[in-house]
Amino acid sequence: MKLVALKEWAGRLRRKTYALYLAYRDPRVPWYAKLFAAVVVAYALSPIDLIPDFIPVFGYLDDLVLIPLGIALAIRMVPRNVMEECDRKAQQVLAVKTRPSWIAGGIVIAVWLALGSALLAIVLRRLLR
Repeated sequence: MKLVALKEWAGRLRRKTYALYLAYRDPRVPWYAKLFAAVVVAYALSPIDLIPDFIPVFGYLDDLVLIPLGIALAIRMVPRNVMEECDRKAQQVLAVKTRPSWIAGGIVIAVWLALGSALLAIVLRRLLR
């Protein structure tokens, strides 16, 4: 795959992820599609992976397979007219160059740390009984 084609694919993936975020916020989308879209978008934007990237070959498997597959499934759950509208909005928003949001990244990390801490507390409480 050429570098230009890879950049175009990554750009489409970024746009589809943002479009799913917009679809998640749309009241016309069924609750189950919102839930799945929220999970896919959160995982795609999260710095934490199921398979750590430093593991040879398998480390990037989730980035190359799971995320695109999740996005494709979530898109199928969203009504077509809503997804087309959200895709157009995402294309317009992403056409404007912006700086990375360190605040948003910090919030994502804080949420993952809170969830991990809560899970650890539950496990320790069960083990110590």
